[in-house]
Amino acid sequence: MRKKINTCCVLLAVIALIICSSCKEKYEGEYQGYKVNDNSIEIFKDSGRYLIKYYSDKIVETSFIPLGETFNPTSHAVVKEQLKTKVIVHENDSTLTIESNGIDIHVKRNPFVMSYTYKGKKLISENRGYQKTDSTEVLDFMLDDTEVIYGAGSRVVGMNRRGKRLQLYNKAHYGYETQSELMNFTMPLVLSSKMYAVHFDNAPIGYLDIDSKGDNVLQYETIGGRKTYQIVVGYDWRDLIDQYTDLTGKQPLPPRWAFGNFASRFGYHSEKETRETVAKFTQDSIPLDAVILDIYWFGKDIKGHMGNLEFLKDSFPTPKKMIHDFAEQGVKTILITEPFVLSSSKKWEEAVEKKVLGKDSTGNPYTYDFYFGNTGIIDIYDPKGKEWFWNVYKKYTKDFGVAGWWGDLGEPEVHPKDLLHATGKADEVHNVYGHDWARLVQEGYQKDFPEQRPFILMRAGYSGSQRFGMIPWSGDVNRSWGGLKPQTEIALQMGMQGMGYMHSDLGGFAGGEVFDPLLYTRWLQYGVFQPIFRPHAQEHIAPEPVFHDKNTKALAKKSIELRYSLLPYNYTIAFDNNQTGIPLMRPLFFEEPENKELLETSFSYLWGDNFLVTPVVQSDIVSMDVPFPKGSNWFDFYTDKQYAGGVFRSVEVVEDHIPVFVKSGSFIPMIKPIQTTKQYTTKELVLHYYHDASITNSTGKMYDDDGKTPYAFEKGAYEMLNFTSRSTKDQLTIELSAEKGASYNPIERSIAIKIHNIQSKPKALFIAGENSLFKWNKDSKILIAIISWKSSEVKTVEISL
Repeated sequence: MRKKINTCCVLLAVIALIICSSCKEKYEGEYQGYKVNDNSIEIFKDSGRYLIKYYSDKIVETSFIPLGETFNPTSHAVVKEQLKTKVIVHENDSTLTIESNGIDIHVKRNPFVMSYTYKGKKLISENRGYQKTDSTEVLDFMLDDTEVIYGAGSRVVGMNRRGKRLQLYNKAHYGYETQSELMNFTMPLVLSSKMYAVHFDNAPIGYLDIDSKGDNVLQYETIGGRKTYQIVVGYDWRDLIDQYTDLTGKQPLPPRWAFGNFASRFGYHSEKETRETVAKFTQDSIPLDAVILDIYWFGKDIKGHMGNLEFLKDSFPTPKKMIHDFAEQGVKTILITEPFVLSSSKKWEEAVEKKVLGKDSTGNPYTYDFYFGNTGIIDIYDPKGKEWFWNVYKKYTKDFGVAGWWGDLGEPEVHPKDLLHATGKADEVHNVYGHDWARLVQEGYQKDFPEQRPFILMRAGYSGSQRFGMIPWSGDVNRSWGGLKPQTEIALQMGMQGMGYMHSDLGGFAGGEVFDPLLYTRWLQYGVFQPIFRPHAQEHIAPEPVFHDKNTKALAKKSIELRYSLLPYNYTIAFDNNQTGIPLMRPLFFEEPENKELLETSFSYLWGDNFLVTPVVQSDIVSMDVPFPKGSNWFDFYTDKQYAGGVFRSVEVVEDHIPVFVKSGSFIPMIKPIQTTKQYTTKELVLHYYHDASITNSTGKMYDDDGKTPYAFEKGAYEMLNFTSRSTKDQLTIELSAEKGASYNPIERSIAIKIHNIQSKPKALFIAGENSLFKWNKDSKILIAIISWKSSEVKTVEISL
């Protein structure tokens, strides 16, 4: 029998512990004592032991290891190293307490209950803890009856996941609309309105039961594997997501061209068709940065060719030249790949010979039928399969100039449970297959193309997939108003879970036999303010604006041009995501966490710190009630009409844009529209400032680099432009300054400062102390001043009001 340890001042290598003296032999209930190790604390029960590790004061990991089992230290999600932190252990006859500077753990001895607090505030507690059934293992927790629960991956079940038992099994839902409990991207993660998260760090399939019986119980149920979870806490939502993405990894900054417009459909059948489509964008002066080739690049038909993974010469006679010609125009080429090699494909015999496929129980390739034909699946967990697959990407990136990759059907779409991978059965790796596929591509780039940022478009993954640069999308959504409506919910939820680039097929993908120009227009208008602007659909209705009527095309062009004008702002919020994990699209409760009315709101959201966006998701709507967060006034982005914060206001809906508002005191850096990001420059900027007499001080910024160098910020190849304002009754002062990395050469810029809401003509305007010219429009109330600015200097603009 183990003795309890109560000693004093024990300093660990990773966790410093101060322990009180005296020893006892008395035991109560299931509790059988604790032990301090070099980098962990163990708590013993008669059925097993708990292993506790601190990653920081705000992140603690708990693993239960049943009697007879050994601890598996391998995590697919966690990348953070354990940190040294001071912890104090107290024990009395009823309770064991582990105190840190942040998360404390309390163990009630009889009956055994483990609970977690943060700076005295209760977070969550185990209920019955670990349980084993005939076929599953369960971790059981108690919620309180007030908290709203988010997470579990990509779903359409409402923002509050409470009351649902949700399967953890990545699975496509073709043509979904306003209800979908199981989709392509599930995650064993919950986040609470009490500002904590629980991540169940285990890959095999299972369920998350989030109080489905109404008894305040949260259960994680799995077929096996690790009984490990991390508790993560933050002082606000930004901090919580920063902590979680510290644990699981930050998203690399994508190439700048990824924030432009894509031409994509299912699919372009030939080189001729692809060239003609790209040419039409140029002819219509509609910006374009990338073209995506679906499965017809390697086969004439939908079925029978998956796994060919080489250009079909009959349809694409000069693919290298085509890709080169597009690149000269500033248009990148992206190719689709899938993890399936059909037995009818050109590479089947090679895949069998090189033993790169998942196997059956006899060691032969496991074959099965699905929609596209009879197939095997590439075993990316076998080094032979991983190398074989990467060599496909390497060849087309190096020899053809392919700029990005689309990994489709990566749930995997069909994945028989008795199929064997090198590391285990299909159900043990099913939910991490897409995750590890993205890892394969990213690691290949780091080895063979270290100076190129990858673009990895995938629809399935796992906790932490963001660190591989994965760009997820919301699957085969129905081309309908019902399909458009839940897209904000999906994107907001996934952004909170680290996947800041979740987006949708603009216009909708599946079905829709008759083109609805209003639906298409509204979806693209929403797309301006989502992370990736990528119209995509089944080809019977063109997803590209260049193939539609004059009015639809004109409205689409206006949206796309705005998307390009906002590149400086969008790239800056992408940088913030890279540094802190903060999503590009944010729920309104990020601004007002104490406002219970907003905790389940997804129809309106924040785009970065400064924009409030409310997509139009109904066809017959003439006005909308918009919730304006308190603490600021808000300006209509298109008309400058002012709205007070803290209330709902009815807003008129018009044809050429959706309701978008800018927070008072905001700086919005923009450029004039360009045809492609190849033409992008920050030498000429339009800097909008939204003046409000109630704002005495405000700040803004703009991040700039070359748009292509991996880890440019860390390498010092960047510049950060900083903007500040100071306002009194009589004067407004705007200051421009910059900080640059060691590898960045400052440039001279022409800045058109546009100051909104200047109610009367200013008496004077001084730039760097000199009286300067300006324009003021009495109708728009906008003041414009042109400034030449070398960013190595500080420039001050003083306006006498």
